[in-house]
Amino acid sequence: MSTAATPPADGPDAVLRGARAAVIGAGLMGHGIAQVLAAAGVAVSISDPEPEALASVPQRVAANLEALDADPSAATRITLADSLAGAVAQADWVFEAAPEKLELKQELFRQLDAAAPKTAILATNTSVMSVAEIASKATHRERILGTHWWNPPFLIPLVEVVQAPDTAVDNIAKMLAFLTALGKTPVHVKRDVPGFVGNRLQHALWRAAFQLVDEGVCDAATVDTVIRAGFGMRLPVLGPIENADLIGLDLTLDIHDYILPRLDPPSEPSATLKRLVADGRLGMKTGAGFLQWTEEGADRVRTTLREHLVRAAGEFTTPNPGGDP
Repeated sequence: MSTAATPPADGPDAVLRGARAAVIGAGLMGHGIAQVLAAAGVAVSISDPEPEALASVPQRVAANLEALDADPSAATRITLADSLAGAVAQADWVFEAAPEKLELKQELFRQLDAAAPKTAILATNTSVMSVAEIASKATHRERILGTHWWNPPFLIPLVEVVQAPDTAVDNIAKMLAFLTALGKTPVHVKRDVPGFVGNRLQHALWRAAFQLVDEGVCDAATVDTVIRAGFGMRLPVLGPIENADLIGLDLTLDIHDYILPRLDPPSEPSATLKRLVADGRLGMKTGAGFLQWTEEGADRVRTTLREHLVRAAGEFTTPNPGGDP
C-alpha cells in the first residue's frame, strides 16, 4: 500500500460544511477535541459512560472558550449522547478518547465499526499504542487510523495522523484535510510504531534526563535548567533536522561518531546521515542535507533564529522550582 497522502484541494469551508462528528470519551482530551470541533462550526455528539463527566462537557467547553476570549456559545453545538451508538449514528468523523487500555479500545472500535455509518472515518487518540492492535477486532479496518492530539488539544496545534497497515491512504488524506480545516497542524505518520513521532522524541529526551540523574551527573533541577536555558530556547523555531543542516552534517557526523558509542545504550550514527555526508550533502552550506536549501531560505532560518533568541533571552528568567517566589 502506498503511504503517500495528499489532502484534497477543497478550502476549509468546503471541508467543514455540514460535517458531523462524534467524540467517544468526555475526559481531559475528549472535551478538548469536542471544543475544537464545535468552535470550527462542526456539530458534535459526545458520549461517556460516566454521567457526571458527560454532563459537565458544555460547561467546561464554554469556560475554556471564555478564557480564550472566544464565543462560548460554540458549546451549544455539542450534543450529549446517552450511548456510543447514539453518538456515532450520523457521524462523518469519530474520535475515540477513552483511557489508554488496549482491551477497552479494541472493544470500542469493534462497536464503533458496527454502529457508525460505513462512510465514517474512525480515529483513535491513543498517544503511544499501535493503531493496528486497537483496530484488530474491527471488520472495516481501512477506515481506522490514529489522530494523536496533544494536551490541551485546543491550544497545541499538532495532530499526528497515524497510518496503520490496513488504513486506506485516501482516508489519511481526508483526515489531513479535515484537521487542516479545523486550524490544526496535522502530520502524516507513515508507519504505525508505538509512540509515533512526538512521544518517541519526547520520551527519548526524558529517558536521557532521568539517566543523568540516576548516574549522578547532575541533579534534577540542573537537567531542566540546561534544557530551558540552552538548546530548548531554539526549539520553537528550529527543529533538530534543521539544526543539523544549519551547523553542517559533516560536523554532526563527527560529533555522533564520538558521542553515540559512549551513550548507554551505545549506538552508531544514522545510516542516512552517513550517506548524505558521503554524497556531499552537508546541509545549508551545500544547498542540501536532510532538507533542500536555497540561499534565501537558509538566510531566513538564520534571521528567524537570531531574532527569536534575542527576544527569548530578554524574557528568560531562571526558574526556582519548589523554592520561594
